[in-house]
Amino acid sequence: MTSRRTVLTGLLAAPFALAAAGCAQRESTTPAGVLNVGQISDSVAFFPLFVAEKKGYFTDEGITLGDRPRLGTGAKVAAALKSGSIDIGAGVLTDAFNLAKIDDGTRIVSSLVTEYYVDIVVPPGFVGPGDDASLSRKAKALVGRTIGITGPASGTEALVKYLFGSIGRNAATDSTLVNLGGVATAAIGALKSGRVDVLAFFQPIAQQAEATGVGRTYISPARGDVPSLRGALHGVLFSTRKLLDRKRKEIVGFQRAMRRALTNVHDDPRGTRDLLGQYLRNSKPKTLDALMPILAKEIPASPAIDEKAYRTAVRFHLDSGLVRKAPAYADVIPEAFRH
Repeated sequence: MTSRRTVLTGLLAAPFALAAAGCAQRESTTPAGVLNVGQISDSVAFFPLFVAEKKGYFTDEGITLGDRPRLGTGAKVAAALKSGSIDIGAGVLTDAFNLAKIDDGTRIVSSLVTEYYVDIVVPPGFVGPGDDASLSRKAKALVGRTIGITGPASGTEALVKYLFGSIGRNAATDSTLVNLGGVATAAIGALKSGRVDVLAFFQPIAQQAEATGVGRTYISPARGDVPSLRGALHGVLFSTRKLLDRKRKEIVGFQRAMRRALTNVHDDPRGTRDLLGQYLRNSKPKTLDALMPILAKEIPASPAIDEKAYRTAVRFHLDSGLVRKAPAYADVIPEAFRH
């Protein structure tokens, strides 16, 4: 098959920014009592942050949330963390591993999602094996396609690479990867217009695409379609040892607030749905209805990082070639944050 190229659309600077940040300031630039939290996007993984903020849990702990930028890619979140412009990064485990390659002080401080919450989304007219086909047949149907992802070295690219690797193919040469950033409207618009044939995107993109008739979920690890990824740690909050040492009190209070938020998601379904509607502004009721049972399954009841979930995710990263070596559980997760 003819080799295919990876299309870069303005996000090339992010990996270089991360490398450059290795020489930058590593300590927080925010005052005591303030935490800046940078996140990739408004995906469902970061919904608990919104819950904690709206319910006043951070305020209860004496914490002021400063800037909370949506940075578009995990590479940019890691770069901001290294520079000290944010104190905590909200991303996926892949982002934490990438940062750990250049900073052995990388620390994971909270679990947000313990299922792989990236879906493969196809348009209604997609020609390929049906929904009841095997995973390998569905993966083969992606070969030769133009696939939209958030960006390089992301959790969205990771799933594509893993699926292609499982059938002995290489996503970099056997597909065209288009970097769309983390904005939902851009991703759905690209699928609707035919700019991409397929999306590999975080929730709630699949549910929004289905609610508007633009696409349907074709492969969903969170649904159980990828057995080796069941129960994998995916959405995380991470920081650095130096930042944690400087803001130990704030981080402890932050995690207490997150624990309350996660508990609230499970204990108050009606209130959770109302807050989800505020978080995912302009989403159709059908989208919210589809997400509620998914959230109950994939959002943990505690922010503590489960070792089994961590090891499942490590296997995925090693098997897919995303990392050559993953940090040991005890090395990257402070004792206070283990489960």
